Amino acid sequence: MNGQRSRFAFVRDRWFAASVGGTFAVFVFSFVVGFIWLPSAQSDNLFKGLWNAMCGAAGVPKGWLIPAAPPVTSTQPTSAVVLTPDLDLRAAYGAVGRGGTLALKCTMCHGTRGVTSAEIPSLAGEQASSVYKQLKDFQSGARTSAVMRPLVLDLSDQDFRDLAAFYASLPRAPAQDLGSAPDIVAVGAPMRNIAPCGSCHGAMTSKIGAPWLDGQSVVYLQTQLAAFAHAQRRNDINGQMRNVAKNLTDKEMHDAAEYYAGKAR
Repeated sequence: MNGQRSRFAFVRDRWFAASVGGTFAVFVFSFVVGFIWLPSAQSDNLFKGLWNAMCGAAGVPKGWLIPAAPPVTSTQPTSAVVLTPDLDLRAAYGAVGRGGTLALKCTMCHGTRGVTSAEIPSLAGEQASSVYKQLKDFQSGARTSAVMRPLVLDLSDQDFRDLAAFYASLPRAPAQDLGSAPDIVAVGAPMRNIAPCGSCHGAMTSKIGAPWLDGQSVVYLQTQLAAFAHAQRRNDINGQMRNVAKNLTDKEMHDAAEYYAGKAR
């Protein structure tokens, strides 16, 4: 009996009891925090409730769970235009002429030769893919305009192609000297994940669907950047311009606008 008592004497040791009790308390606390409280604090509906929270903490794929609520859909129309390198927007025979005829109702705002100095974009020499996309977005409501939507509502896809071909055929404003470009245009802001403007909008290279900005007015460019920054304009693909614009400073917006308008010092 004395041997048995001595064998389990360590159980009565206060340091042993304190270490075991402390370890158990840490385990319980970690379990509650890691498997219940933290997962439950997520806003993802797939992880609401105790069981789903524990599954989420254990790394169970979302596909194994049944959504607690249907996914939230945006009430704002989004651009349905798919721009790929194989999108054929080459001017068909007679497209420029047909586009010029259609453009007669555009001259009041965009000028007889697609050039304007007002708060309205100049379209002369604009990328065909950009004109085509914007017209489609105005028609679908992805880009809002009380003026443009009624004008394009009844136009066909071929009409949009013809208009794009006509404006692309006009002489565009010359490109600005990249050597005088502000940093935001020439090098971007890598630490804020902002690519240089010139990497999409000309000067260095161009991206399909990205408009040619040289020759646009300062007011128009600043207005559009502000609209993207405040999500008032949302027809950019994958939110690219919104993500860029919301991280730009007012000075960077102003500098970029003045550069493309040809007013940079």
